[in-house]
Amino acid sequence: MAPVDPREVQSLQNYLNQYTQQAEVYSRQLGIMEEGIREANASIETLNALAEAGEAPVFMPIGGGLNIRATIVQPDEVFVSIGSDIIVQKNNKGAISYLEDRIKEMEASVKNLTEVLQKIDAQVKDIQKRLELLYRQAQAEQQGAGSLQ
Repeated sequence: MAPVDPREVQSLQNYLNQYTQQAEVYSRQLGIMEEGIREANASIETLNALAEAGEAPVFMPIGGGLNIRATIVQPDEVFVSIGSDIIVQKNNKGAISYLEDRIKEMEASVKNLTEVLQKIDAQVKDIQKRLELLYRQAQAEQQGAGSLQ
């Protein structure tokens, strides 16, 4: 068996670190997507409840843990931020449709991120196995060298 090359061990450790960092980034992105899906679903539930209730009093957060009592006068009038400080007016059903489309997009992203994370995990496991083999080999070489003295 050829002696363990320290450059190979260092290279594998570098790859392991890179893959671990990539996995952390993708995991954070996955968390953001999942939170976006939960938020969109909660918004859909709220819009449905407002449509059923009609004009209804609500607590409106104003920041700093403060709320004021407000009345939703036109529950079918929803303003949707579509990015770049652009807001469009939609009716309740249109806003729900918009959110459902966003949820589908985020679910597709979640699926892709999950697949990427699984591939990274498989690569990490392969590298860990190879490193473990090299460490055992190095230990055996050291023990063999120690017994010759």
